[in-house]
Amino acid sequence: MSAEPQIFAEDLAVGQTFAGRSRTIDEEQFGLFARLTGDDHPIHYDEAFAAKTRFRKRVAHGLLLMSMTALGATDMSRRLRDAMVALTEQRCRFLKPVFAGDVVTSQFKIVAIHRKPGSDTALVHFSAQLFDVAGNMILDGEHAYLLRWREAAVDPNHAA
Repeated sequence: MSAEPQIFAEDLAVGQTFAGRSRTIDEEQFGLFARLTGDDHPIHYDEAFAAKTRFRKRVAHGLLLMSMTALGATDMSRRLRDAMVALTEQRCRFLKPVFAGDVVTSQFKIVAIHRKPGSDTALVHFSAQLFDVAGNMILDGEHAYLLRWREAAVDPNHAA
């Protein structure tokens, strides 16, 4: 069990929102992401190449941005440790480019909770979005996580 107060599926409600983190997208992240994934497209690294594109300068990797919408990349993650079973689905649309030096902030909203009768888990759908400092949405996505129901997390051998 975690030391942080824990959140389980039954503690959540459709419409509930959670703030994520603000992060500056920088050169180090561009490089680390390229080394991790092998994505070395020149639109991310070559100023001359990028200058000839519709963006006019180098853009952040889309999947780098998408990874910043993971609940595991938020403070809320520590409160879901005992409930988290798995990320089951992820999708997104990229609405605006992000450049080196830009700051992005994630935000989450619960859009659906599905618990099958008799199940000890629920499938929880979150909208996951990134915003720039001006408040413009730059990424609009959705994640689905399989989360435990609290009473399923209680060990009957250690119940009071």
